[in-house]
Amino acid sequence: MQTPLWTPSTDRIHSSHVWSFMQSVNQHYGTDLQNYADLWQWSVDHLEDFWSHFWDFAEIKSSNKGDRVLANGDRMPGATWFPDAQLNFAENLLKFRDDKVALVFRGETEFRQSLTYAELYRKVASLASALRNQGVVKGDIVAGFVPNLPETIIAMLATTSIGAVWTSCSPDFGINGVLDRFGQVKPKVLFTADGYIYNGKKNNSIERVAGIASQLDSVERIVVIPYLEQNPDISSLPQAVLLTDYVDHSAQEIEFEQVSFDHPLYVMYSSGTTGVPKCILHSVGGTLIQQLKELVLHTDIGRDDSFFYYTTCGWMMWNWMVTGLATGCKVVLFDGSPFAPRPSVLWKVAEEEQISVFGTSAKYLAALEKAGVKPGRDFDLRPLKAILSTGSPLSHESFLYVYREIKHDLQLSSISGGTDIVSCFALGSPILPVWEGELQCRGLGMAVDIFNDDGQSLLQQKGELVCTKPFPSMPIGFWNDPDNSRFHDAYFAQFDNLWAHGDYGEITEHDGIIIHGRSDAVLNPGGIRIGTAEIYRQVEKVDTVLESLCIGQPWKDDVRVVLFVRLKPDVTLDDALQDEIRQTIRANTTPRHVPAVIIQVEDIPRTISGKIVELAVRKVVLGEEVKNKDALANPEALELFRDLPQLR
Repeated sequence: MQTPLWTPSTDRIHSSHVWSFMQSVNQHYGTDLQNYADLWQWSVDHLEDFWSHFWDFAEIKSSNKGDRVLANGDRMPGATWFPDAQLNFAENLLKFRDDKVALVFRGETEFRQSLTYAELYRKVASLASALRNQGVVKGDIVAGFVPNLPETIIAMLATTSIGAVWTSCSPDFGINGVLDRFGQVKPKVLFTADGYIYNGKKNNSIERVAGIASQLDSVERIVVIPYLEQNPDISSLPQAVLLTDYVDHSAQEIEFEQVSFDHPLYVMYSSGTTGVPKCILHSVGGTLIQQLKELVLHTDIGRDDSFFYYTTCGWMMWNWMVTGLATGCKVVLFDGSPFAPRPSVLWKVAEEEQISVFGTSAKYLAALEKAGVKPGRDFDLRPLKAILSTGSPLSHESFLYVYREIKHDLQLSSISGGTDIVSCFALGSPILPVWEGELQCRGLGMAVDIFNDDGQSLLQQKGELVCTKPFPSMPIGFWNDPDNSRFHDAYFAQFDNLWAHGDYGEITEHDGIIIHGRSDAVLNPGGIRIGTAEIYRQVEKVDTVLESLCIGQPWKDDVRVVLFVRLKPDVTLDDALQDEIRQTIRANTTPRHVPAVIIQVEDIPRTISGKIVELAVRKVVLGEEVKNKDALANPEALELFRDLPQLR
């Protein structure tokens, strides 16, 4: 009989924020909620009460909350949350102004920088005043082509304090990739750094920024953050100024512009691997209340925590992580390679910064195991209480690795949502057990279900992940989509009045979630739907396989499964290894999962946030054009899949 990998102690449960919230709900509404399942059901049955009560529980700052919680709540899209509210995003992230540490920056070098909440407030005040002096007003776009630095967070907070809109991407994007994003939204101010460090190499950004600026007529000012050098040469950049010369040092206070709940906060971007990225508009109130719910109730973060997420400014987890400031915790930033100068570098940071919540990607955990890293043996991780993983489904083997080699007493939360909602549909709970291979639960206030193609709910069967009721972090819409047709087609075309997320998953007997991959990448040999994650899990059990990618190839009036593998150095895909891979898949799945063709490749293409791009590879294999290679971290890898003789 299967047993949980971890079960929270009674003390852990009763000391958690979600337990306190549940008692508060019982007292206020006269309910008798006993456990997470009760609380989740109440939260989706009483959406307005849930979100209103959480607003008060989280002490969200606003000049007006209003009495109405949900208007036109029977429509998606169309529902409007807190229609009378007036608030400011930055004010909520800066509500603590004391001498407790707010931000710590660590990188590949030994350099360490820290800011208290009081220091952070003053720096935001100085930059916000400078932006106002520049003429930035509510609704303007401010962009960042930036590493994950404290100055980046300061720029975002200064922008949003005015009611302006922040958008960013990481500095490893190529010029065309940046223009595909910022060129659509036309920022007034562009923040950048003189460069960034990755895998021991210093990369100068000035030349690329000059190329970007030459094609962004909207930019009135480029503000350069000195990072590689104290006084970088910016003479080649038109209208550029160093951050230190730009800020208004005399400003001491911030005038927080009060805006509506659905006022735009962020422009974020789809991966853009099959066309120009979609520009997704997220709201001030929806982002704040949803992310706070996830950080406080699901991740149990508070003032005593040290919170880290390995991310770049081009991934939504950066936006998610930064909201941690609203809890008053210490937010730890890292910029650079997670394997430089050694594979254990992030765990050294975890020990030194006494990290209690450690966030990363599923690929990182799998790579750690392949590299033989044993953080629990080599580092003092006593403060660590939770590990979060996202980006792709976390394999069963990685669950076991975490509890075996990192720490046996912690909450391991595989979480799943996306840029589309800048938050999660399924994630963790500190009052629930962790079961191997499962996301612990559906998010509170999120009416998540699994449907078949006919719109019927499925239990313990695979199907489309949907949300059947409105939620606050649903996007306002897409940029340059005046009739909302593209927005509707992206999420609401499959099922009327329901959000279809594009994930292929199932609800388990424990009321957890398993994500089997993206719906548009599902394989269909012989009419049987197979999630790609089901195959990856088996293939990557094979020790010599570092990474894999599979697609369905039309073949003789059917579809055959084609598997690509990246192997350890000096390993060749011979018949014996092919047999081992096939036998491993067959023994643990079905004959339909076994690939008809296995091909060794030197690299596998992925987005800059690390997600493998099955659809782009499929297009190359089928001889179709991949329109937007600048969205890839390694676009040259696509050429490895073109005109392969094994696929003819």
